[in-house]
Amino acid sequence: MLYAYYNGNGEGLARYEKDLFKSIEKSFDLYHLFFVLLIDVKEYALGRIELAKNKRVPTREDLDPNLRFVENRVIKQLFSSSRLFKYVDEQKLSWIDNPELIKRIYQDMIDSETYQNYMNSKDDSYTADREFIVAFFSEYFVNCDLLYQILEENSIYWNDDIEFVLSMNIKTIQRAKTHEIDIRLFQLFKNDEDKDFVKKLFRMVVLDHDKNSELIQSNIKNWDVDRIAQMDLLVMEMAVTEVLQFSSIPVKVSFNEYIELVKFYSTNKSNAFINGVLDKIIHQLKGEGKIQKAGRGLME
Repeated sequence: MLYAYYNGNGEGLARYEKDLFKSIEKSFDLYHLFFVLLIDVKEYALGRIELAKNKRVPTREDLDPNLRFVENRVIKQLFSSSRLFKYVDEQKLSWIDNPELIKRIYQDMIDSETYQNYMNSKDDSYTADREFIVAFFSEYFVNCDLLYQILEENSIYWNDDIEFVLSMNIKTIQRAKTHEIDIRLFQLFKNDEDKDFVKKLFRMVVLDHDKNSELIQSNIKNWDVDRIAQMDLLVMEMAVTEVLQFSSIPVKVSFNEYIELVKFYSTNKSNAFINGVLDKIIHQLKGEGKIQKAGRGLME
């Protein structure tokens, strides 16, 4: 959104702030859609089992199928989640127009060694069920080109979010417990402070643009600023803003967070460059006493 703001046609900050929160809401849609896709694949698998039973000459395996996947305990918990289905109904989210995707993921799943090991394992436990669902998200979704293609066609907001959202689906599954009737889903924001962080960071990067740009340029004297990727400069502006404006976030956390962001949003050579520049800037700001942190140990 910062990139869009600085390359836009002069529209005000409010418009891009609105788009920023819309993009977060779209990520939340995708979080729910991925759970629905898992359930749809299970339903497809169940349908295949029923078709096999009704063959004119069914095999012994057709009549006595392995139900391990379709009776997966974690999927049953998801299926019992009224919150999940209430949300997808309200937002009108579904994969009904993409039966080929459900079939593709099902086929990728049954062809995999992970699936075969799971279906034939003697460990018929909740933990084994949960581990397979984690593998389901990290293996079959991440490697499905058709999924990326469909998401790209449906929303401009989803391209950058797929792997991050999948990591949140996986975290949700990993914290699931066997005694729970349904699975506790994440909220859009953890609390009001979480939401305010987004708004404040976005606004302060824009408001402090001139000051932070000057600081960055003074630490890249041997570089031609015009040849540095704009995304690199924006990431550094965000990092400096967070270090200076958010007293409760440790410097090291901010530093590492933006080095990770560079891997997604910039060039292959940017990581080492931004690492070095930010390190110089943070040492300068510490020396000038401009970094104020609220708790012990937050400066390191």
